[in-house]
Amino acid sequence: IDDIIIAAPSMSRENMAVLVNRLSILPVAISICPNQHWLDHTGGEIVRLGGVQLLTLYRRPLEGWGGVLKTIEDYLIGVPAFLVALLPMALIALLIKLEGKGPVLFTQQRHGFNHKVFKIYKFRTMTVAEDGDVVVQAKQDDKRITKVGKLLRRYSLDELPQIFNVMRGEMSLVGPRPHALAHNHLYAQTIANYSGRHKVKPGMTGWAQVNGFRGETSENEMMAQRVKFDLEYIDNWSLWFDARIILMTAAAVLFPKNAY
Repeated sequence: IDDIIIAAPSMSRENMAVLVNRLSILPVAISICPNQHWLDHTGGEIVRLGGVQLLTLYRRPLEGWGGVLKTIEDYLIGVPAFLVALLPMALIALLIKLEGKGPVLFTQQRHGFNHKVFKIYKFRTMTVAEDGDVVVQAKQDDKRITKVGKLLRRYSLDELPQIFNVMRGEMSLVGPRPHALAHNHLYAQTIANYSGRHKVKPGMTGWAQVNGFRGETSENEMMAQRVKFDLEYIDNWSLWFDARIILMTAAAVLFPKNAY
């Protein structure tokens, strides 16, 4: 489905608001036919379908050639990055094994494009591997973080294996950061438009992260700010925007803040 048109002239204002809000999390264009609810929306674009005027409330993300260009970008940058990262990843894997027992990689189920569940890869940095209904976020001076893990998390090196997710088409180099399923279910009920983050593929880095919203999000207000930046990225995506975020990410990795 690429487009949804709501033709319900007798629907109440309240029901229309609920319907539009629920549909807004989907990666599709949403329009309404002429009715009294046009007056509820000051923005939007007027388009014609046949002989009928429609008010477009939401455009499809990465419309036109956007999706193709972003895929080309992921592989054009991702493949060389993968080759360069092979040796560092091998050394990191060796350090994790030398530190003690346990797997090198940590995997966890997360939501991707259009809420599709996939398995994300990270280097293991903790003594636990939570992936259920309760996932406790890492905090500053968290006793669960290993010595090697502390270094990896500080410089975001634990995220390197996600280049495999990019090569598999499950993630993008740039996009909203994916969260554990348990956190998604919680925040979707408490933060407006939270699920709209899944209109595009999740990213290894994102607009929210380079603006300081990374790491622990123990308060709804902090997560709401992260969501605000994620949705801003989706609405304003361009190749230049991605290039800017990648450059800002390099600076954030070299001079880390809120990383523990």
